[in-house]
Amino acid sequence: MIIGYARVSTDEQNLDAQRDTLTAAGAERVFAEKITGTARSRQQLDDMIDHLRDGDVVVVTKYDRLARSLRDLLDIVEAIRDRGAGFRSLAEDIDTTTPAGRLVFHVFASIAQFERERISERTREGLAAARKRGRVGGRPPALSAVQREEVRRMRDEEQRTLAEIARIFKVSTKTVRRV
Repeated sequence: MIIGYARVSTDEQNLDAQRDTLTAAGAERVFAEKITGTARSRQQLDDMIDHLRDGDVVVVTKYDRLARSLRDLLDIVEAIRDRGAGFRSLAEDIDTTTPAGRLVFHVFASIAQFERERISERTREGLAAARKRGRVGGRPPALSAVQREEVRRMRDEEQRTLAEIARIFKVSTKTVRRV
């Protein structure tokens, strides 16, 4: 039996294109979910693996729909193999039901992991270079230094509640608490 697995990261994204592609590839059943690939627990993925029988083949449109890291991908494909099933990725033309397909799978997975690590490394390098030039990333502070001092004064001297101070400055209670 050919079993499809489709995943998108957010609720705003649509699974229809993946479902259509998997059905066209012969998937008799498609397990689909809207959840980030980095999530440890993915109910539909777990259900699909539990559903697998000897000789089944799991098909995905792209292997990054199955996992976000090389380790995760290898673990999931290993769990699929332990059930006696194979793995096929349509975009990368990977089919682990053959020895050559297993080799290609491991090479592609390694290259993808390398590229993700390089992107992360370049991002860190870019942020470090920006910091050297005095630029700081992130959101600007909600309260100025003068406002933060006033928050402390209102809390300590006037004994106002955090919620009241937050309303006055139009910020969250958490922001006031951090001050």
